[in-house]
Amino acid sequence: MTQPSAPNNPSAVTMQASDQLYQWLESEQISFAFTTYQANRLFLVGRKENGHLAVNERLFDKPMGLYASDENLYMATRYQIWQLENRLAQSEQQHGCDRLYVPSQSHTTGDLNVHDVVVTEEQKLLFINTDFSCVATLQPGFSFAPVWKPPFITRFAAEDRCHLNGLAMQDGKPTYVTACSVTDEAAGWRNHRLDGGVVMHIPSNEIIATGLSMPHSPRWYQGKLWLLNSGTGEFGYLDGDTFVPVLFCPGFVRGLAFWKNYALVGLSKLRSKVFSGLSLEQRLAADNMTSQCGLMIIDLKSGNIIHTLTIDGVVQELFDVVVLPNVRKPRALGFQDDDIDRMISFPGSGGMIATKPTVKRPGLSQPVQVPGVPRASQLDQPGEPAIKYQKVFHLTPESLLPYEAMTYPSLQKRWQTHPQRGELVGISASIAGEMIGFAVAECWQENEQPHVELLSSYVLPAYRHQPIERQLHQHLQQVTNDVVQRVKS
Repeated sequence: MTQPSAPNNPSAVTMQASDQLYQWLESEQISFAFTTYQANRLFLVGRKENGHLAVNERLFDKPMGLYASDENLYMATRYQIWQLENRLAQSEQQHGCDRLYVPSQSHTTGDLNVHDVVVTEEQKLLFINTDFSCVATLQPGFSFAPVWKPPFITRFAAEDRCHLNGLAMQDGKPTYVTACSVTDEAAGWRNHRLDGGVVMHIPSNEIIATGLSMPHSPRWYQGKLWLLNSGTGEFGYLDGDTFVPVLFCPGFVRGLAFWKNYALVGLSKLRSKVFSGLSLEQRLAADNMTSQCGLMIIDLKSGNIIHTLTIDGVVQELFDVVVLPNVRKPRALGFQDDDIDRMISFPGSGGMIATKPTVKRPGLSQPVQVPGVPRASQLDQPGEPAIKYQKVFHLTPESLLPYEAMTYPSLQKRWQTHPQRGELVGISASIAGEMIGFAVAECWQENEQPHVELLSSYVLPAYRHQPIERQLHQHLQQVTNDVVQRVKS
């Protein structure tokens, strides 16, 4: 399965699933989500009806720790922690999706280099504040409130002293953390990447395992503390104070989730100097292997890899992964198009409602930095602004009046001599929420025969060098074909 995108698009992402991954997700009735701060993206992976994976991709600013809880996703980004709330009722679908995660709340923390995020049994959000070397929570009036710090850290300072990174829950309580070293000076962990990593037990303040190489993603599951010994590329668990490798993975392992007797492990390519000189790099070279980016599903009983998702293109690193039980096709709203403006619900609305786009929204004449979205300087290779084509239903001569400036020939003049005969449908083209093109057709039935007529087609002069009008007509034809089939039936 390949994620569709133009081959010459520098922001293209390709995904290749192993042969039976779709069937496994189908039989387990799950989907999954993962983050990549290297490429500023959140991905939600589910299943289409045609036997292919459904991939929903959203742009966020440095997404890292990800936590799934009931109907919510919690996600750490560069300077905010987001709660994404499912807005679809049980059995409700929207464009074929059975989960619609909407960014509903955020807390501005500042850039703390937040890693793992969890929610306790008391519904308290905790996170690893890596820059300040502590476990923290959110508190009104402050960027964060410290909850716990390693005993060897002498003071709170934005110095990433030990690279505290992972947080594991046991029985709904924060219990274990991982760090790359026990150093107490600014960025001291960088000189201890090979074997300075530790696991700490929060309730006792004790270090329970040492000699690890950049450990990540501790998770308590089935009576064991599992973790990723990232510098050696190994997935395993602790037996007392000893790390027991279960499987070598061909990449920098980071991001771990469990489902039944399976583990989902994230892999990253060795692209940055932080990853150089590790035992993993030497082992890959000795085995004549290259590092990979993607996900592996591991059978805990046998220790074997049963399914993979290989990722290439602009995405070279993953950070976190979560399982979404009883979800077939998840989707999230982002900030790059006007869905987040227009997808509305309220008590008694009967589900999500899509409001109509406006010709030109006030306040969009000048580009602004959107909270939660990377600045242009933080994108690897920004491409051309995306053009969004959108269906506009339930049009009438009255509701079309605000679009008059975007019609040609003039529809307002048309109604003076040609009254409406049937159903009006339209397709709008927009960039960053501003309409740049609009096409309207009318569908009606006469003598038991369906008829379709293009009434208006207009593209702003500045965009006429692009094939926008042709795309409008193609989208409009698809919509009118559906209307005609409905009229026939």
